[in-house]
Amino acid sequence: MTNPLTISAASSRAAESENRPNVLPVFAGLMVAMLLASLDQMIFSTALPTIVGELHGVEHMLWVTTAYILASTITLPIYGKLGDLVGRKGLFIVAIALFITGSVIGALAPDMSWLIGGRAVEGLGGGGLMILAQAIIADVVPARQRGRYMGVMGGVYALSSVAGPLLGGWFTEGIGWRWAFWMNVPLGIAAIASAMFFLHLPKATAARPRLDLAGMVLLAASSTGLVLFTTWGGTTYPWGSPLIIALIVATVMAVVALVAVERKAIEPIMSPHLFKDRNFKLTTISGLIIGIAMFGAMAYLPTYLQMVTGAGATKAGLLMIPMMFGLLVTSVLSGQLVTKTGRYKWLPIVGTLLVALSLVLLSTMTPALAVWVLCGYLAIMGIGLGMSMQILILIVQNSFPISQVGTATASNNYFRQIGASLGSAVVGSLFVTRLAALLAQHMSRAAGSAAGSSNAFTPDVVRALPVAVRSVVVGAYSDALTPVFLYLVPLVLIAVVLLCFVQEKPLATTIERDISPETLEIDAMATLRLDQPTDGQGAPDLVSSGVRI
Repeated sequence: MTNPLTISAASSRAAESENRPNVLPVFAGLMVAMLLASLDQMIFSTALPTIVGELHGVEHMLWVTTAYILASTITLPIYGKLGDLVGRKGLFIVAIALFITGSVIGALAPDMSWLIGGRAVEGLGGGGLMILAQAIIADVVPARQRGRYMGVMGGVYALSSVAGPLLGGWFTEGIGWRWAFWMNVPLGIAAIASAMFFLHLPKATAARPRLDLAGMVLLAASSTGLVLFTTWGGTTYPWGSPLIIALIVATVMAVVALVAVERKAIEPIMSPHLFKDRNFKLTTISGLIIGIAMFGAMAYLPTYLQMVTGAGATKAGLLMIPMMFGLLVTSVLSGQLVTKTGRYKWLPIVGTLLVALSLVLLSTMTPALAVWVLCGYLAIMGIGLGMSMQILILIVQNSFPISQVGTATASNNYFRQIGASLGSAVVGSLFVTRLAALLAQHMSRAAGSAAGSSNAFTPDVVRALPVAVRSVVVGAYSDALTPVFLYLVPLVLIAVVLLCFVQEKPLATTIERDISPETLEIDAMATLRLDQPTDGQGAPDLVSSGVRI
């Protein structure tokens, strides 16, 4: 005899399946947008030395990267919360439009100020592209199946990380670096078209969302202050200068005010209750540390490759392929493995250990190091990042209901971006300070005159220098950067320890928004009736089943 509970449970699951959007068209739209954002972030890694040299702004090189990261960091929680409140599709299209606008500004930039401004506008849109794509996939795919999709998302990032430096080098050595911006316009239009035609998402339930404007302002203020004092401190201004001290004080005050406001807000932009979840806290801190290590290393490795090895912009991009190939393969495979087995805790632990190992190896680089050995070091870092990044996001999303996934994912990504800002700023500050000191120490006045101003150094200028002078410059670049990698190792090992305490919760196999309370009750009863031990009279044996009452 057929059990009616089995029929009801199966019918409810069938209805859920019918009501769920077709994942593949949605996923295609998300991939176009992620490609847009990730490709743009990486394309400047090889083009940047030439860009700042032509615009005579090497001393402002840090800000081309920092402006984008800061703008995207500030907007991450805003996009995440608004997506939960008003829906994600409209926000997604707005983010793409902002990104296109910033690209046009950058393409037409006559000087460094306009270039940095364009990158900041791009960041205002780029923050939404990444976080909304991750949240949208959670709208339509249960956590147990989501691993394979998020693995591909990580793979797209890795693929664009290979294509980006190559395109940056090709543009720089060919038709001109401004095409690194112009190419975003048709790609962005394609992304908007994909979003309009393919993204059919559930409408938000909040009729009149209560926006946390005070929280948004304080979050922007604290983020800006943090990035400014870490960027300027010890380089542009001494750490003890009144401006740096004022920035530190203002940042602390903004953070304290933000915590107080968020505790009372009806719809907080970064809800304090998120931090009561153990997995959220552990993965968020670990994500911040990985952001510091990843962006601290990646922001300056292409410059190192061009200046120290003498590689052109295109070859420097090719030399990054082992790292991105490792990230691509392990990101996709780890996602498939999680979907198949449901186990995930060990992946970010092993991955973060590999990141620490790669940093140790990178700290041993010298100008005489064989290129294939350097590529091996980079491959190890890529393998580690591929095993870590997307899995940490999956852990966070699995800890909260779908109505809070946007906020939780955005908050986790926010701290990773804070890590990226700190990594780029701190590593950049240490690198620039050490480079200036080493150049001043080792270059005679005559050699300095032959080399010209260090602010105008480009890879082509360095390659054209007399052999003796070039050796000094190359040695200074190498000695300035490589020790910084070793400084990051203890921090990454802290992340490894934290990840060991993550609780491996079962991955959800349904999206709870689509299931009524009646369906949940039917499914639970059916599971107990059909799958659990009985007490000998046909009733479920709750004690031996491990069910808590």
